[in-house]
Amino acid sequence: MKILKQPMGSYQTNCYIVSKKEGELVIDPGVGALKWLKKHLKKPLAILNTHGHFDHVWSNQEVKEHFKIPLYCPKEDAFMLEKDPFGQGTPPSRADTLVEGDSSYRIGEFEVHYLHMPGHTPGNSVIIIGDAMFSGDFVFQNSIGRVDFPYSNPSDMKQSIKKFLTLKEDKTIYPGHGENTSVKIEQGRIGNWLHYI
Repeated sequence: MKILKQPMGSYQTNCYIVSKKEGELVIDPGVGALKWLKKHLKKPLAILNTHGHFDHVWSNQEVKEHFKIPLYCPKEDAFMLEKDPFGQGTPPSRADTLVEGDSSYRIGEFEVHYLHMPGHTPGNSVIIIGDAMFSGDFVFQNSIGRVDFPYSNPSDMKQSIKKFLTLKEDKTIYPGHGENTSVKIEQGRIGNWLHYI
């Protein structure tokens, strides 16, 4: 499995391509993602959103229409794709599959596992594919997602952190912003996160 990363837009939101021989998955296509994706995709299979914030979903619709592929998004965040609640002028998009809670999907030769980690947003999730965890804005290198935005919930974030601490397998974390880290490293830094909540 090969993973490509490209920061997009003024928030430098990481867009990822996850590829195997038989096709590719796109994770969180932010501002201007289509131009980069057209250079690297050969057989795209689907778009996966970790959550509904505008900087992660900006190019959903144009990527979906250009490649004629389905879009997966956590159910609780679907309204953000359709309604632009932050008034950013986000192009509207509509998910083909509304992901509910912890869910698993077979997409081509990929086994895709969504783990619901609310707090940053109601539907905020991490996506596990093989030994990779795409954490969106749940966890970063030595920090976690903010919980002071509209629709954020500090109590939910605390429960999600507890859930994160129960994960047994170490995986490389590919966050929505910044550099990679790992599950074990961030589990060990839990004390450093507490002031973010």
